Amino acid sequence: MIRSLSMIFALAVAAPALLSPVQTDASDRTMAMRFHLYKQGPSECGSHCRSWIAASGAIKAESARDFERFAQGRNLRGMTMALDSDGGSVLGAIALGREIHRLGLDTTVGRAVALPADDESDPRARLSPDADCESMCAFVLLAGVHRTVPTQARVMVHQIWLGDRRDDPTAANYSAEDLVLVQRDIGRLARFTADMGGSMDLLDLALRIPPWEPMHLLTADELQRMRVATEEPDKAAPATVASSRAAKAMPIAPVSNNLRTTAISENRWAMVDRAGEAALARRQPLTIEADEIGSFDLFVACGAADSYDMSYVERRQESDQHTLPKALTEVTVTVGDQSAPLKVVSSKRHSDPAELVTYATGSVPASLIDDFAASGNHSMMVQTKSAITDTGIRLGNTGALQGLPRLGISCRKGIGDRAALMPAKTGGLAAAK
Repeated sequence: MIRSLSMIFALAVAAPALLSPVQTDASDRTMAMRFHLYKQGPSECGSHCRSWIAASGAIKAESARDFERFAQGRNLRGMTMALDSDGGSVLGAIALGREIHRLGLDTTVGRAVALPADDESDPRARLSPDADCESMCAFVLLAGVHRTVPTQARVMVHQIWLGDRRDDPTAANYSAEDLVLVQRDIGRLARFTADMGGSMDLLDLALRIPPWEPMHLLTADELQRMRVATEEPDKAAPATVASSRAAKAMPIAPVSNNLRTTAISENRWAMVDRAGEAALARRQPLTIEADEIGSFDLFVACGAADSYDMSYVERRQESDQHTLPKALTEVTVTVGDQSAPLKVVSSKRHSDPAELVTYATGSVPASLIDDFAASGNHSMMVQTKSAITDTGIRLGNTGALQGLPRLGISCRKGIGDRAALMPAKTGGLAAAK
């Protein structure tokens, strides 16, 4: 059944290009979700203009309560709610979704673009399909009686995680109580998905994407097959954790310049002794949709003025779901809006054990590392490309703030005495297990 949504999106296409979005600052998406009632535009709809609801911002525990207050005194039944959100609280999303479903609303993905005021008291806006519905927002979308995802919109999912440990999940510790919380919230989300008429395949897919991987963008086929969308777009117009690896004992060892180092770890950035030189390093599991296919080590060492030397050492194995590529062709490191490519020096397959070993190195701007190691939670995205598979892994900065000044001291003291890194050492550059 096609309702008012088709008319809203049809009018959106005809709207003037000079219109400005209601949300002009990307930081607005981090604020608690807000609800606005608009009359569709432009004015060509005449006396048949319909009203719709814009819901934008982060889903908080109190979002359902805020929506109830917004709905008081308004007859919203049968209207369309347009979602534009990065997600948020699991329980908050479930409560908001049930309230949306109770009122019999339709849902879509979109954002409001304000129209010039007219003589009427109701504010007007057109509905732009250029919007994102991420993480728990995808499950709120399920609450609509009729659900539409325009072709320009994006719906993305990943695992639910404990919010206070999401920035650097492999560096965090987890208790038995945390695991109980995980199981409880997954169970509640499964029941909600079934109640809203969604497919368990949606939850299964979301639970396969760990927080250090990019979110999975649902394809048009997945949107229909998993019943996220009930209407064809052309006809229409925290949380939880996985277990953490146990930290290994980290023996203390001397290194040049009287610095003391530890063994490389998945739990934090730390100073390591790398062929007699101090380097800031971190180990990270390599996964594709939670299928662990290996691991990589990342090293930050002294470089030329205003830069650091970075090295990437990866060991990748074949799995039942993913074929081992012949070689990696690209490795890129990104922090914020700064990216730095690393040159793939060597990427070769070994037979005993069967694995692909890759070594890449390059000079990265000091500002990129400084921004990453600054106070607060910051992340680094490490992306690789091959002829058959791309990967993307996000690392947190636990330990980097403490380690970078120590590396700086080493760089100042040891300048001129550093040995160049030779490609011939590739096999020995993989950190000790």
